[in-house]
Amino acid sequence: MLLKIVQTGDPVLRTPARPLTPEEIASAEVQQLIELMRETMRDAPGVGLAAPQIGLPLQLAVIEDVAEVEATERTPVPFHVIINPRLTLGDERVDFFEGCLSVDGYQAVVPRARTARVEARDHRGEPVSIDASGWYARILQHEIDHLGGTLYIDRMRTRTFTTARNAARHLAGVAVPELLARLGETPA
Repeated sequence: MLLKIVQTGDPVLRTPARPLTPEEIASAEVQQLIELMRETMRDAPGVGLAAPQIGLPLQLAVIEDVAEVEATERTPVPFHVIINPRLTLGDERVDFFEGCLSVDGYQAVVPRARTARVEARDHRGEPVSIDASGWYARILQHEIDHLGGTLYIDRMRTRTFTTARNAARHLAGVAVPELLARLGETPA
């Protein structure tokens, strides 16, 4: 069964999510929710899905990325769950395009930390520590933003906001630094 992904404008996307208790994490309901979120994320298709995106204000996200793109430091990331995450960001910032399943059909350049450390609980409620860089760090930041009521449009370089269709039509092959220079923006 696929879950409905809510779109920007729904108040749940702007509400900080609440932490889950150890008992909730172990419950059959949350374990089933994780499986439904995995199916929904894969079907969308996406690389992450946070509980607020399906209308639930819970600090829970699922992540999986099967792609590999050297230019964006994107490497495959196996399926995993982060619950009640705490994020620490590195100092270096990198600009790149992002989209969101809850801002369907649009993209924009978003400056993000190149590296990130996440302390969280996994699907069993066990503590996990994740050190990520490149695209994986971007995914973690994006999904954890959802848990705090923040969307990428809050962080984007507004002059780069475009439909996905126009990005493919007009920006294919244009490097992000070149695009930012055309728009009079200073890279991160």
